[in-house]
Amino acid sequence: MVELILASDFPGAVELRAQVDFVQVVAKWGEDSPSVDLRVSEEAPRSTAVAGVIPVDATVVDASGSLFGEILLWVTDGCLSAIEYAWYGDEPPTALPDVSLITVEAGP
Repeated sequence: MVELILASDFPGAVELRAQVDFVQVVAKWGEDSPSVDLRVSEEAPRSTAVAGVIPVDATVVDASGSLFGEILLWVTDGCLSAIEYAWYGDEPPTALPDVSLITVEAGP
């Protein structure tokens, strides 16, 4: 999922792509939350061009093709720092979606 989102071109994307081999999940946002915190090891390159949410729209549809939510990839201090699964509706997801349900478009 991270590689799919980072395949888009935006300032700082090259450095963030290089972090993929150095990133690990370190915490869940809550017991049933699919959103997670990430940590990138010290030897990975840093991106000075991105802070906050990366400028990519990663929308999620459900099995019927209806818009269900979006994936936000966060960067802090030049490093990938979180994957947030923001959903639309009343029932929160308990797992990250299959990548086949994600459509990615470069943001503004």
